[in-house]
Amino acid sequence: MSTDDTASSSQVRRCSARVPVPRWMRTYDRADLRGDLLAALVITALMVPQSLGYAALAGAPVQAGLYAIPLALIAYALLGSSPQLVVGPVSTVSVLTGSIVAARRLFDPSEALAVVTTLAIISGVILLVAGLLRIGWVAEFLSKPIITGFVFGLSIVIVIGESATLLGLPRVTGSAFNQIRGIVDTIGEVDATTAAIGGGTLVVLFLGPKLSRVVPWGLLMVIAGLVGSRVADLAAEGVAVVGEVPSGLPAPSVPDIAASEVALLVVSGAALAMVGLAETLSAARLFAVRNGYQINADQEFVATGVANIAAGFSGGVGVGGSLSKTAASDNAGGRSQITGLAATVLVVLVLLLFASSLSDLPRAVLSAVVIHAVWGLMDVKAIRRYRRIRRNDFVGALAALIGVLVFGTLYGLLFAVAQSVLGLIYRSVQVEVDVMGKVQGEKAAWGSLGRNPDHRTQDGILILRLSAPLFWVNAAKASQLIMREVLATTEKPRAVIIDLEATNQLDTTSADVLMQLIQRLRRREIDVYLVRVMYPARRVLRRTGVTDLIGTSHMWRTISQGVKAAKRSAKDDA
Repeated sequence: MSTDDTASSSQVRRCSARVPVPRWMRTYDRADLRGDLLAALVITALMVPQSLGYAALAGAPVQAGLYAIPLALIAYALLGSSPQLVVGPVSTVSVLTGSIVAARRLFDPSEALAVVTTLAIISGVILLVAGLLRIGWVAEFLSKPIITGFVFGLSIVIVIGESATLLGLPRVTGSAFNQIRGIVDTIGEVDATTAAIGGGTLVVLFLGPKLSRVVPWGLLMVIAGLVGSRVADLAAEGVAVVGEVPSGLPAPSVPDIAASEVALLVVSGAALAMVGLAETLSAARLFAVRNGYQINADQEFVATGVANIAAGFSGGVGVGGSLSKTAASDNAGGRSQITGLAATVLVVLVLLLFASSLSDLPRAVLSAVVIHAVWGLMDVKAIRRYRRIRRNDFVGALAALIGVLVFGTLYGLLFAVAQSVLGLIYRSVQVEVDVMGKVQGEKAAWGSLGRNPDHRTQDGILILRLSAPLFWVNAAKASQLIMREVLATTEKPRAVIIDLEATNQLDTTSADVLMQLIQRLRRREIDVYLVRVMYPARRVLRRTGVTDLIGTSHMWRTISQGVKAAKRSAKDDA
């Protein structure tokens, strides 16, 4: 193959990775079409009522939920690495957006919408840039226990906030405790009609699936709410309704917001990006494992970023990958992004034909839909599982949950991230040094004496293994532990063998500490050998002069080779 052909092939592969749609379209199995179209009907029935509720949750007019869907679905279908993930307005992004809008005390719908759409665009740009720079690994800093706790806390905040609307009470901003106090203080003002509508809707939404999982109960309750509202003229009875909803498709536009305001929203947009991506990757990975395919984290950054930018310029709320809608699609037979594209057509038809009919929908119905949607996100079983398996995971989940309740959504997220990073740093520092011995009956196996005292030690040779990677934070402590083991021996060893298998990378500080340790041991007339040194670490040792100090004859690939070299050296000296 010529150089030009090789370059052309490389460009095609890169293009295919960035725009996966031609690849999966070529391999599409027509036998999946029926399931994909059925799944499109199912998720549209879920998406329409939920998106209305999530838009209200975000502090935007309800149509902003519907406006976000079409272009976001198309963008993800073209760019997403998951064949099944369904994107759209999601609870976590919407409640975080709503908390940001509430904190800014924006009561004018047009101003609130400008902030909401700007946040969607900012978070999308951040995700897009991160994906193009291939830094998808940053998403791993939010561990699953922390996300579980954070979402649990968010769900509690959502349920408390929506309970006020469900009862016909004024909503109170601030922490969850402030909102509870507001409900308690005004409990005597409950509107009986509103409470009956909201409570009845909740009962149907929770009990309906036990009767039949095929019926789209959410959509059914929205239709029932609309019909009942018009027949009984509930708005005239004092029941809060959605209000005027424009029909037709939105014209793409730039949010009407000052440049100085945009700069102030960057941090909030970054928080939205992180939360939305965490939910997106969780859903995408779950179904990738379940159905035997792979996703690309960097490409998910790109696809979700473009979907948010498209949603924002369409006048919609921020979006993310939806676990509930993806699960519904999977159960209905959805196997490709044909589902998303078909759902786009259906949502467009809703906007063209039925959007204006939503104006009479009681807000209590939307609150019930939202409460039902997030109820399952309060995963008590997962919290109990973390407590049973590992205390640190349980503490992380609990810290994230309490952080949201005490500090609010945005600062609760930052608290969760800080706790995750501090936990990572703490675990990195916790290095241990194991004294190693030869495993009985094995040719070249070595194990910790602390775990099995029957392993055979080597006369005059002390073999030590670091339990964690060596780097600048724990290097000094590791050196101290090694010296402690050397001084604790009843008879001074002739040689010390240090196993660096856990260390793939070294830095200047840790290499300098290692050099000082070698010099200190040599002053005590103790020879030093380094074994199982990875290539990246060898390169740093060579550049910092450690290799010249110790000599290549004192660096080996296995413990057994190091022991043999130490014995030969002792025999030569004798």
